[in-house]
Amino acid sequence: MNWIALLLSLSLLVATHELGHLCFAKLFHTRVRRYYIFFNWKFSILKAKKFDGKWHFLWFNSKTPESWDEKNLRPEDQDNTLWGLGWIPLGGYCDIAGMIDETKDEKDLESEPQPWEYRTKPAWQRLCIISGGVLVNFVTALLIYGFIFAQWGKDELPMHNATFGFQYADVMLDEGFQHGDIICAIDDSVVDDYTQANKMLLLGNASQVTVRRGNSTVALSLSGHLAERVNRERVKSLMSPRTPFVVKSLVAGSPAEKAGMQPGDSVVSIGHVPMNVYQEITLALSEYADKEVMVGFYRQGKLDSLPVNVSSQGKLGVQCENDLTKLFPTELIRHIDYSFFEAIPAGISYGWQTLATYVSGLKMLFAPGGTQNLGGFMSMADLFPNYWDWHSFWNLTALLALILAFMNIIPIPGLDGGHIVFTLWEIVTRRKPSDKFLSYAQTVGMFLLLALMILANGNDIWRWLSGKF
Repeated sequence: MNWIALLLSLSLLVATHELGHLCFAKLFHTRVRRYYIFFNWKFSILKAKKFDGKWHFLWFNSKTPESWDEKNLRPEDQDNTLWGLGWIPLGGYCDIAGMIDETKDEKDLESEPQPWEYRTKPAWQRLCIISGGVLVNFVTALLIYGFIFAQWGKDELPMHNATFGFQYADVMLDEGFQHGDIICAIDDSVVDDYTQANKMLLLGNASQVTVRRGNSTVALSLSGHLAERVNRERVKSLMSPRTPFVVKSLVAGSPAEKAGMQPGDSVVSIGHVPMNVYQEITLALSEYADKEVMVGFYRQGKLDSLPVNVSSQGKLGVQCENDLTKLFPTELIRHIDYSFFEAIPAGISYGWQTLATYVSGLKMLFAPGGTQNLGGFMSMADLFPNYWDWHSFWNLTALLALILAFMNIIPIPGLDGGHIVFTLWEIVTRRKPSDKFLSYAQTVGMFLLLALMILANGNDIWRWLSGKF
């Protein structure tokens, strides 16, 4: 399910990104020959183009008929775009006439420049066209965040209200933390937001943390090697709230369903050993893989228990509740509702904060072992839950939109950022780079991007083979 979610998310983001280029091109009367979602090397799932007063479609096609070529169409149809769906879900493209990009090279520009080509447009118009994709992705992310706030509002669990404390990654345990600790302050700053605490610990060079442990307060001195270990061991989260184990739904044919468990059951013991924290229960279940164990739970306020044959993976076969409002008493949750007009500025603010956090986090790539933390499509799919959840889907789609916008603005030839830099150079110096130079730069940029893609996805494959996924 997470791969389906990733594919749908990338489809939306690629479509909107390329649509940004297309809209600005059309605005400045620049011809867009092809608009493709996904790449169509040797083959297209769908092609569509309007001419002779009607739409024409080609399914599962490898070669476009000559009758579709713009030079064979009526003058009023020559500006029409061919819309396509490729089969390689690694991106997409917008074939803008007269522009050197991944769809063409210098040889394609040997003809006499035409007024409807990108290369004949003023530099400021070309800057708008090439920036359109980044702009639309960024705006899309902010609008999605606004939509999320308008639809679901915002639930926050202040750290001091985390009844069961927090679960810590091994790197944090080695720093002296214990499961159940609640962070009170980092250095001299009082902290009550665990998302902010994660950020401060990773990016703020913290040296001392004060935690509440049971009824006492403990001061911990950090080693200074946290970021290095997070990179090397590819830690996804330093800490997370410890929550009850409440069944949201059961997988058909799962051990839990066969045993008679029901949605809403709150597990409180495994093998007659009392425990009511999700993280402790999942760890205990892993020790009963392929065995029968007595699972104790509360159902509608009454204590009950059932023998369950745990799967070979140490699972009951249930989806657990992850809505904080259903796991903690209402008075412990800080819920904020937004009207439509309140949600938009809230989404914009949250989007900016998320982008700033992402950009700040990039410095982790330059720490020792940072490149090992790069991930490709398997890593992106791993972000999505393995069940369908619209809130998670839109939240992660907005995050990927911000990442796509930022990555595309990096000044590497082959990316939008490379074209933007060359165009800005032209505006400042009033000297336009030659088509030959742009063609060479495009080739070098595509080589660098290919190498980066191989490295990122190679890391994924290595982790998969090593059993780390």
